[in-house]
Amino acid sequence: MQETLQRRLSGIDVNSRAIILIGLAALFVPQFAAGSNLDVATRIVLFAALSSAWNIMAGYAGLFSFGHAAFFGIGAYATAYLLAVQGISPVVGLVVGAIGGALFGLLLGYLTFRYKLRGAYFVLTTFAFAEMLYLIAMKFSPINGAVGLRVPIRREESWWWMQFAPNSPNYFYLMLIYLLITLVAINMLMRSRTGQYIVAVRDDEDAASALGINPLRSRLIAVAWSGALTAAGGTFYFQYLFFIEPPLAFGPNISVEILLPGVIGGMGTFWGPLVGSGLLIILGELTTSFVRQPPEFLSFLQGRSGLDLALYGALLIGIIMFLPRGVYGTLAHRWEVRRERQVHRAEASSRDGMKEQRDD
Repeated sequence: MQETLQRRLSGIDVNSRAIILIGLAALFVPQFAAGSNLDVATRIVLFAALSSAWNIMAGYAGLFSFGHAAFFGIGAYATAYLLAVQGISPVVGLVVGAIGGALFGLLLGYLTFRYKLRGAYFVLTTFAFAEMLYLIAMKFSPINGAVGLRVPIRREESWWWMQFAPNSPNYFYLMLIYLLITLVAINMLMRSRTGQYIVAVRDDEDAASALGINPLRSRLIAVAWSGALTAAGGTFYFQYLFFIEPPLAFGPNISVEILLPGVIGGMGTFWGPLVGSGLLIILGELTTSFVRQPPEFLSFLQGRSGLDLALYGALLIGIIMFLPRGVYGTLAHRWEVRRERQVHRAEASSRDGMKEQRDD
């Protein structure tokens, strides 16, 4: 029995084991965090998942997007419309939104890749699509235009309706489920042959094409997965805030909030977005509390308008300057370089030993 269990565990990759451990450890977070602390933990988990979804495009596929609010807003408004107008569960809205995000990703991807938009042109195109949806949402009466939509309040708590009492730990667990599903989906994708094709096209499109890989197909798959998972996050965000409006759903601010954790944590790394999300939100809380209650000798800074944002921005600039691969990305790279050096030393020592034996 024990040997069978060990064989099964040995067949699980490192990332999957880490996902299981993180999921088990996170179950106890609400026991140690309450009120504003639990809200911070919830936002860390939510934006870690959103940035991980963004990382499929920007990190693994090399398609930097500044318009992921488009996918996010599609998911949020799909759920909002079905729930607030049609009275349909957000669980259904989650599925509809994810499908809508994937289809929109395929449309965006086909139009940009078909006409070979690259680099800054691709970035601007993603931003333009998000702005286009923002302007449409502002005037589109079925979703209440600029006024937005609210979650209808229910008397009882319900997982089916994703609605709980204020400050309920169930919202944290809801975001945790979203994060774990996102991480598992990304891990499965990137360990598959399709995921390897996506990275191969990113690294060298010509070489990948010569090996029979279809660059257009690989990129479209990456955009569709990223769009679907990001749209799912829009559903959870709407249920958490109880409200959605065009600036919240399609505004540039949400695109920046989605991409920053991946950039700060490390693009193209599995755990970078999670590390970046935790670091960013904690730094934001610390700079805000610093300005509200500075040390005695810095009391003249108390309440200075915009100072917390200036400090926050300075810290981000410092991280980007000194850790261009991101926090986790830099640490992982240094660890890999160190491991390779140890391997080379071991191989050199082995060769020297064999040479001495032959000389003897």
